[in-house]
Amino acid sequence: MATAISNSFAIGIDIGGTNTVFGIVDSRGNISYRGAISTKKYEILEEYIDELYNSLQPLIEAAGGNEFIKGIGIGAPNGNFYSGTIEYAPNLKWRGIIPLCDLITKKFGLPSALTNDANAAAVGEMMYGAAKGMKDFIMITLGTGVGSGIIANGQLIYGHDGFAGELGHNIIIPNGRLHAGTGARGSLETYCSATGVRATAIELMEKNPEKSSLLRKYTPEEIDSKVVYDCAVQGDELAIDVFNFTGEILGMALANFIMFSSPQAIILFGGLCKSGDFILNPTKKAMEANLLPIFQNKVQLIFSELKESDAAILGASALVWDLK
Repeated sequence: MATAISNSFAIGIDIGGTNTVFGIVDSRGNISYRGAISTKKYEILEEYIDELYNSLQPLIEAAGGNEFIKGIGIGAPNGNFYSGTIEYAPNLKWRGIIPLCDLITKKFGLPSALTNDANAAAVGEMMYGAAKGMKDFIMITLGTGVGSGIIANGQLIYGHDGFAGELGHNIIIPNGRLHAGTGARGSLETYCSATGVRATAIELMEKNPEKSSLLRKYTPEEIDSKVVYDCAVQGDELAIDVFNFTGEILGMALANFIMFSSPQAIILFGGLCKSGDFILNPTKKAMEANLLPIFQNKVQLIFSELKESDAAILGASALVWDLK
């Protein structure tokens, strides 16, 4: 734990569609106190902020009070770093543009910063994880969706409006799978998220009715990326084909991203990473095969070093250390 000096702690808050998790973190990435509240329970934003305040206040007092807290960092869907607003987040109940940083700062009496959850993960990785010491890398989050954060020259790329880095919505297969949320076809997210792995498994079973597979023991509703992984571990050929297909598309996309920003590393994070070499090996193979020679064998492809349960809090808290 950090020495108890003024501004020695940061608060990290991660707002998800279902739950909000939070913790108090020192500059080395140690989480001293943590907690959670429901996000979806609160239709009225002010009631949610009141509950957040009431839940965090005992933790702040345990850390020594506001004088020992440098600020509050927040990761949230559609979070805009420049304006401190959440803008039209589809999985939150509060609609429109939400001036979250203003409301949080007013309620807590502490400075605050906000960005989207994937950007927060990238900042957290740079400060506490596998990217420590790196100035150029791309963080790819492989969960229910595909998120990303791009660090170049030691700075997170926000773009002119605060929304840069939506690599998961790049079209990688023209006229490909429909993305129900955006209406786009063929985006990376529709293939390389946990949701995409499930869709691929179902498609391959339908296209290869003669091929036996452990996956056929499950109903379509029961199939998820963990089931596919469990079957692959048992040597199931069709399940392994699912990961090979997913990795081929992900690797092709990563090659495009590398040729755009020439990072030192691409760091993979999220539930799909639990598949280990089943996803890593085909991704690496396809990535190298689609790179120009000047980029080949230069970029590390590695898994995050942050614990999944801690990463959201750590990533959000890392925003605080740059607050003036």
